[in-house]
Amino acid sequence: MHHQQTSDGTDAMASSGLFFKDGKKRIDYILVYKKSSLQVEKRSTFEKNLRAEGLMLEREPAVTNSDIMFVKIHCPWETLCKYAERMNIRMPFRKKCYYTDWRSKTMGRELKSWLPRNPMKLDKEALPDLEETDCYTAPFSRARIHHFTINNKDSFFSNSTRSRIVHHMLQRTKYEDGKSKMGINRLLNNGTYEAAFPPHEGSHKSRHPIKTHGAQNHRHLLYERWARWGMWYKYQPLDLIRRYFGEKIGLYFAWLGWYTGMLIPAALVGLFVFFMDCLRWIPANKEICEANETIMCPMCKRNCTLQKLNESCIYAKVTHLFDNGGTVFFAIFMAIWATVFLEFWKRRRAVLTYDWDLIDWEDEEEELRPQFEAKYSQVERVNPITGKPEPFQPFPDKLSRLMVSVSGIFFMISLVLTAVFAVVVYRLVAMEQFASFKWYFIKKYWQFATSGTGVCINFMIIMSLNVVYEKVAYLLTDLEHPRTESEWENSFALKMFLFQFVNLNIIFPNSQRTHNPYLCLQMGVIMVLKQMWNNFMELGYPLLQNWWSRRKMKRRGQSMEHKISLPQWEKDWNLQPMNLHGLMDEYLEMVLQFGFTTIFVAAFPLAPLLALLNNIIEIRLDAYKFVTQWRRPMPARATDIGIWYGILEGIGVLAVITNAFVIAITSDYIPRFVYAYKYGPCTDQGYRQEKCLKGYVNSSLSVFDLSELGMGYSGYCRYRDYRAPPWSSTPYEFTLQFWHVLAARLAFIIVFEHLVFGIKSFIAYLIPDMPKDLCDRMRREKYLVQEMMYEAELEHLQRERKKNGKQYHHEWP
Repeated sequence: MHHQQTSDGTDAMASSGLFFKDGKKRIDYILVYKKSSLQVEKRSTFEKNLRAEGLMLEREPAVTNSDIMFVKIHCPWETLCKYAERMNIRMPFRKKCYYTDWRSKTMGRELKSWLPRNPMKLDKEALPDLEETDCYTAPFSRARIHHFTINNKDSFFSNSTRSRIVHHMLQRTKYEDGKSKMGINRLLNNGTYEAAFPPHEGSHKSRHPIKTHGAQNHRHLLYERWARWGMWYKYQPLDLIRRYFGEKIGLYFAWLGWYTGMLIPAALVGLFVFFMDCLRWIPANKEICEANETIMCPMCKRNCTLQKLNESCIYAKVTHLFDNGGTVFFAIFMAIWATVFLEFWKRRRAVLTYDWDLIDWEDEEEELRPQFEAKYSQVERVNPITGKPEPFQPFPDKLSRLMVSVSGIFFMISLVLTAVFAVVVYRLVAMEQFASFKWYFIKKYWQFATSGTGVCINFMIIMSLNVVYEKVAYLLTDLEHPRTESEWENSFALKMFLFQFVNLNIIFPNSQRTHNPYLCLQMGVIMVLKQMWNNFMELGYPLLQNWWSRRKMKRRGQSMEHKISLPQWEKDWNLQPMNLHGLMDEYLEMVLQFGFTTIFVAAFPLAPLLALLNNIIEIRLDAYKFVTQWRRPMPARATDIGIWYGILEGIGVLAVITNAFVIAITSDYIPRFVYAYKYGPCTDQGYRQEKCLKGYVNSSLSVFDLSELGMGYSGYCRYRDYRAPPWSSTPYEFTLQFWHVLAARLAFIIVFEHLVFGIKSFIAYLIPDMPKDLCDRMRREKYLVQEMMYEAELEHLQRERKKNGKQYHHEWP
């Protein structure tokens, strides 16, 4: 990458916002404070201690706000080396090349020569400098600095690595005397500083085309090759994302891209099942549409007219699209798909952690949360890792707080169940009201009217409760007093997932009394509307906020020319900070979508297709947001997606159970199956296609004496159930067919669950967590690293002897 310092003068480099006033010292971090802030002493002590640690600081007032002061931080080479060694940062020292390389590259070239060019891959010319990551790495050591490939001290440590080192120092520098009076987080919480962030590497736009003039910086390259909507069909440049935003965000986009790619076969199979169901026509539908003499019992006691069975022909056709044998196959397919997705993600993650040098990396010992320290400062114990005394939470106190938190969770879940009951009551009341409606169109299509209004009420309840859930989750998590930030995030994420998961899945109990179309309609509406709302909150809201901040700048009398010449740190200050919860909101949205896609797929085979279309937009929307609308987040490290993998595994198990119940209870698949084998024209002859269902509709309708209603009607009407007729010795009692259907439902649930769980376990056993070639490469690399370290040390000693005029030997001294 060619930065502006290669072509412009010193003044231009300084004014770009990437360097100090001298145009030489690179800005690695920005601190922002208000001049009117009263925490002058803390800030002064903190900055004095930062200088003592080896950092260089330079102040500069804001152009657009006289009360804002920026503190630019530069980390010199000696300090970078000292902390890179202390933090065990792995750095490159030799390009990867061993005996398996030539074979794989030759075979790859021969194979690629026969295949057409993959349009989804980015051109090599588009990402010119990514091959330098293909190097052996080792933990940095100043004593063995001669081992490492240092062509340029300014570019040896990448910008993200420099920012991570400075952030490490900011977290551990004291601002007052006392063992806990340290860290930038506490200074941000008490108002000493307004913000702390690494600067973006310049503008994401350029007046010159990238094809002819190249990229100005990595941010510009990310925008052109990743964040633009025209790149929607391209693979993501994960190495560049990781280099600019860090491994934690890189893994999120790697997981999101892998999930989106795995949705393609699921969406295609779901679309195929749906269209095959559209083309099929079963005798049961024909019987309903031709039953112009079968009178159905009224749905209400007043202003209700008797309707014929054929008036529900359209509803029966729609029902068949989501209630047939194809949905059973698709439910099994999606359960297996979920297992394959998770198992292959393990392999993908293993490859990424190897390529990104995360195999041997371990999380640093996290510092305690200030709230934890303040609460338990009187009780101390020795930390088993650091060996230092620290505040300790007694077990009885921890248990009591956990019990209160769990009680709060159950209370919120009971609130959801209350909402479920309220909607069920509404649907029972609305069913009667719509069936007796004066407007004939509503009266004729009362099923759709009831379902449609029920869906709208459900959606409003879901969105309203979501607001309440976040506040309650905050309150309960703070009440627990987690020890570290990661513990707080995991606890908060689990609560938010449980609350929103239960909230979104209130659609299932509401569908128990009706056919799958109601469940399908709810899923479709909620998936579409909720994704639209999420996308607005993720991109539309930051866009509006940034527009408003620019408008306030204009009101202060700043001209457009002046605004364009703002330094980079001030442009970044005017952007929105990353979400308070980091990536939690991003993961939560996708994990809930994964639950929708797998749990109710038996009722809605088009769910994977909707998820795929949303995620194609989601990737570019998130990319645009990270590159253009947010300040650059601190490039954090991580080796996996954290607590979310366990949640995904739990959803996969729950999906099998839920789909078994959806098929067995809410659909007509089992009653049709029982009729075809036990009561239909093919009894004792085996199932012979669709003709065995002839007469199923008549068999599934019971008889009721209209005179018992007291509404002036005479004769008989039909209703859906398996009960004895009024002239029977036991009128309206359940028939033997009812018990056969119930037994078949229960048997199907048991067989389906055991079969699918068995297949899932077998597939998980067959797929190893790490590719074999990766295991071989890791073992080979470990051996070669030892050899090369030995050779590098020998060459260094020989050069030293030669320089000092000593005798030259080829042996190890």
